[in-house]
Amino acid sequence: MTRSDGYLLDNQQDEAGQRFDAFATLFDPTTFRHIERFGIGPGWRCWEVGAGGASVVSWLAKKVGPTGRVVATDIDTSWAASAARPPVEVRVHDVGTEEPPGEGFDLVHARLVLVHVPDRERALQSMVKALRPGGRLLVEDADPALQPLLCPDEYGPEQQLANRLRNGFRSLLAERGADLAYGRKLPRLLRQAGLRGVEAEAYFPVASPACDALESATIRQIRDQLVTAGLATHQDIDRHLANVATGSMDLATAPMISAWGRKG
Repeated sequence: MTRSDGYLLDNQQDEAGQRFDAFATLFDPTTFRHIERFGIGPGWRCWEVGAGGASVVSWLAKKVGPTGRVVATDIDTSWAASAARPPVEVRVHDVGTEEPPGEGFDLVHARLVLVHVPDRERALQSMVKALRPGGRLLVEDADPALQPLLCPDEYGPEQQLANRLRNGFRSLLAERGADLAYGRKLPRLLRQAGLRGVEAEAYFPVASPACDALESATIRQIRDQLVTAGLATHQDIDRHLANVATGSMDLATAPMISAWGRKG
């Protein structure tokens, strides 16, 4: 992640850990499937950008083994610190403003990071620069504009409220510089960055307990901002959280688009 006083989802808040756990449940299988296809194995050198939680970092460490290296970076490394033992090195780093933490990486991966970074172009260039010839870049980012609804099946007042609050969340993200249509641009951007063999796919879960956990943590985290901006009342938010807690709504995430390519 990049340093920004306007970043909406601060890792210092208690809900951040709950969000990281939900992301791991929802998206780790997709991320791991892509990286497995690259042939990751012992001795690989990997850079995990905007590490956030520890799930991907820990998985990479097992794959590369004691002869490999995993550099995990974020502007707030408190949630990734538990993985800070060989072959993992955890560093405080801003991908949008600082030089990469080394070169010659076999794999560079960022998930749900660049959509929030003000200087996304520089960040992407930094990630490509860090790759060795033949190294792989995997960027996975959301595209909330592609599927903007929390409840795609909006059949009642509970779902209508959920979608209204999701629209408020999107408004707050946009005000802070997030590119809500960034995910769909990734294949083009990777090709323009000079990568070869660029491919991509999209994935978004619908109706998962982890979707419920993610929504609950996110709304609690941004409650004050929603109210201050006049996008919701505390009563709206309390009612929505109670609805989510029943587990009876089919909640979805924004599509996560995974794009990958090889440095020539």
